[in-house]
Amino acid sequence: MATNVIFYLLNQRFVDNDDQIPEAAKEVMYYSLAIGHHTGVIDCFKKIIVADYEEYQAFVQSFPEGDARRKLAGLIRFGEIVIDSSHVNLLARALDENKPNMTELHREWAEILLDTLASIQKEPVMYIMVKRRDE
Repeated sequence: MATNVIFYLLNQRFVDNDDQIPEAAKEVMYYSLAIGHHTGVIDCFKKIIVADYEEYQAFVQSFPEGDARRKLAGLIRFGEIVIDSSHVNLLARALDENKPNMTELHREWAEILLDTLASIQKEPVMYIMVKRRDE
């Protein structure tokens, strides 16, 4: 059984059975969305990177000690992390500065992540979910 790390991008969000939500409940639903809860909302994710777990660990180890490395290492500790608009500047800077220490494969990941972080900066409701999966 192989262990992979999968980076998913939230690329669509919709309300399940939107026409069945009573008018009085819509305000509660929209408030829930505003505070980050997904009441009746389905998030659709698109895979942007599928990585071997050991290769991901090497990727994380290539970063110097600091907040960016700690953020990415969260996957190793917890099995998943979320990268949202609050992480864009930190990770974009770290990815760009760390390119000389990366393998060719890791530079490919960095480019995908930098492009995605730029998209998140333009549309802050987007985010990346990173999960460890045994397949």
